[in-house]
Amino acid sequence: MSLQPQKSDSVVIIPMYNECENAAAIIDAVMALEHQFDVLVIDDNSPDGTADIVKSKAQQYPDRIHLIEREGKLGLGTAYITGFKWAIEHGYDYIFEMDADFSHNPNDLLKLYKAVAHDGADVAVGSRYVSGVNVVNWPMGRVLMSYYASAYVRMVTGMKVRDTTAGFVCYRREVLENIDLDHIKFKGYAFQIEMKFTSKLLGYKIAEVPIVFVNRVLGTSKMSSGIFGEALFGVMRLRWNSWFNKPRRMKGLKG
Repeated sequence: MSLQPQKSDSVVIIPMYNECENAAAIIDAVMALEHQFDVLVIDDNSPDGTADIVKSKAQQYPDRIHLIEREGKLGLGTAYITGFKWAIEHGYDYIFEMDADFSHNPNDLLKLYKAVAHDGADVAVGSRYVSGVNVVNWPMGRVLMSYYASAYVRMVTGMKVRDTTAGFVCYRREVLENIDLDHIKFKGYAFQIEMKFTSKLLGYKIAEVPIVFVNRVLGTSKMSSGIFGEALFGVMRLRWNSWFNKPRRMKGLKG
């Protein structure tokens, strides 16, 4: 009598668009970790065959690799919102965001998991800036822009998080259940700021875990000046709205 594999308590959401060079390798890297993480890929109709690669991996790792295909590029924020809702519906306790291009080291998923599952954090952020500037192969101009943008966000919002635009994050399920995901406004990198700021306003504990961020080797970056501009100019609106419309937990206070 064969034993059914134990269901994982963790799922890693990885948005993909034209990631055929990285899709198989990033999935294999997550599957090889000592803790069992499932993977949910959100593919925005990549013309390079990314979805087919993910489907092949789903056959290799039954019940651990999942795919949602969307009709086109609908934005990073909406991809994660789709993934969050799916993860909540499927009962995962720890829900992760990660890039597909190995800029986030899959081994660091274990650090984020420990911070939330064992060390008392509600949100764990894989931080480039909590212990200096840990970025590899970025042009200096981009490093400075990102670093000082995070400083600006801290000043405006009052958050203590040093890497406010980080896209390598673990959420306890309760956090996402208590955020009104349908009212998250931003779609680009400002989405990352809005999620952290909303978590803070709801009283959740955010911990930063130091990581080394490595610029992608394969594939094309999705960063643009418009996405970065949204992050900068949207912050004041977030702060302004928080004065008059402070969010409340969707499921009420616990404890």
